[in-house]
Parts: sequence; C-alpha cells; structure tokens
Amino acid sequence: MSKEINVKRIGVFTSGGDAPGMNAAIRAVVRTGSFHDLHIYGIECGYEGMINGQIRRLDTKDVSNIIHRGGTILRTARSKEFHTKEGRSSAYEHLQAHDIDGLVAIGGNGTFTGANIFSKEYDIPIIGVPGTIDNDLFGTDYTIGFDTAVNTAIEAVDRIRDTADSHSRLFFVEVMGRDAGYIALTAGIGSGSGKIFIPEIHTSMDSLFSSLKKAIKRKKLFSLMIVAEGNKSGGAQQLADQVNAEFEDYEPRVTIIGHLQRGGSPTAMDRVLASRLGFQAVEGLLVGKKNAMVGIVNNKVKFTPFKDAITKEKAMDKDLLRMAEILAL
Repeated sequence: MSKEINVKRIGVFTSGGDAPGMNAAIRAVVRTGSFHDLHIYGIECGYEGMINGQIRRLDTKDVSNIIHRGGTILRTARSKEFHTKEGRSSAYEHLQAHDIDGLVAIGGNGTFTGANIFSKEYDIPIIGVPGTIDNDLFGTDYTIGFDTAVNTAIEAVDRIRDTADSHSRLFFVEVMGRDAGYIALTAGIGSGSGKIFIPEIHTSMDSLFSSLKKAIKRKKLFSLMIVAEGNKSGGAQQLADQVNAEFEDYEPRVTIIGHLQRGGSPTAMDRVLASRLGFQAVEGLLVGKKNAMVGIVNNKVKFTPFKDAITKEKAMDKDLLRMAEILAL
C-alpha cells in the first residue's frame, strides 16, 4: 500500500501496568518516526497525562540508552477521568494543540478499551502495542514483558528449590496472573514444578492431596507448586493452609514473588519483540491502519481490531497443560 500523507505527528504513551520492554517499544516508535520525517510526541502518565497536557516532543537522543531499561521513561498511570466524555474531550483538545494526528498506545486490555472508544469518538487513528506481563491479549502469541516476567519467576523458583531440597520441604510459590495463568504455566514447566495452579483450569484440593499422598509413598517430601494469584481454589497461602491441616508429614512454606516480576532489565526476546511492534505500529499508521493492535502470530505481523483484542479469549494451550501434568509425575 502507498504511504498516507495525513499522519505527520504521532503521540506515544504507556498506560496501565508497566512491563519490561516498554522503553524498547518507545525507542522503536521514535526512531521509526524520525526515519519517516515525522514529529513524535511523548505523552507522560498515559491517559491522565493526555488529559493534563503532559506532552513533549521526542527525538532520537531522548531514547538513546533506554533499550535495556525496565519500566517506562514516559511513566504510566490509570485514569478514572478518561472514562468520562469530559475527560476524553480534554485529552483530544491537548492533542489538537500539538497537531497530533495519530497515536501509539502501549499497554494492555484497559489501555486498548480506552483507545477503542477514543478512536471512534474523535476519528483519530490509534495503533496499540501489547505491553503486559500477563500475555493474555488475543491477537498476539506474546506480549511485551511476558518473557522477562517468566525468567524472573524461574530464577526465583530456582533459588527457592535449593532451600526446599535442603529441608525436604513443600513450597507454594505464587506468581502474578489475576485472570490469566500464562506466567504460572510457563514458569512451572521451566522450573520443573510438581503442580501448577492457574485461573483457567480448576484443580481440586482432592487432586492435590492425591498427588501429595503419592509423593509421600515415594518418600518425596520436597516439592514445588506454582500458583497464579488468581487461582480459583485460592492463592499460595490458602493452599498451604489446607495442606497443613490435612498432612502431618508436610510443613509447607509460601513465597509470593509479587512485583519483582514487573521490573528489571528486559530479556533479549522482549527487547526484539518490543522493537518489532513499535516499528510496525508506526508503519501501520502510515499505511492507514487504525483502531487495531499490532501483534506477532506465528512470527508474522498481524493487526487485530481493538474490539477483538479486548473481547476475544486467548485460549490456553491444552497440550502444554497435559505435558506439564505428565512431566510432574
């Protein structure tokens, strides 16, 4: 497709929870825009900054030496005011004041929900870049920050394993994932955990007790259980309490990794993914793409309408779940 001439000034912002690799995506947007002789503006603190007019011009030197940094140089925030028409009207006025005629929104489900409404209300082209450690967005195999979060979780579990093995203890390790179990599943497989608890699949306590009884017969008291925080049977502490009440042979311990998973330097995979998606977001705007999220599916670039990205469920890989169960025996 030929290059459209109506997009000349692009605003880029990060919204919602931070994710390692967001800075790499910002860098890609700025440098791709500069290559195409566009003016790129950084909007600080997400939609809240858009409403308050926290907008500044960015050039290549502003994004030097940030590809390896976690967090986001533009900072991020959640905005209740953007949920109102008045808030969105104020945001649009500030964009007009800078003659911004296109946006790149880096974030997750909430970010794209707001972008979907905003794009339709004011007919401004917006491309979303999936930045969330949860990896729960339909339309992309991986989201920015997921790989780093998984590696952080696995590193923590590997350290806990040393203590668990030394004391022949059962450990429940809780990882992030309020609504999605991708971190728990991947970290569980990668760390060789004994059982994985995720929101998508209900694991009964009877099933857990049965597994532990088999372990006792094999004289295996050391074990690691990975629990997503949104697990329907309860978090790590709740599961540990139930096991403690049922078994005298176990002294379960609990570790909640928490926000460690959101920080830190992004992995090579996240840096490359963020660079690809930031680059494609700008290229997409230039050929008329709008109101869509750019993702990677089967290593190919794919643009998914916001309405699908935020409403369609990203199916859990049942083969991975089955494999995890078998390898934990």
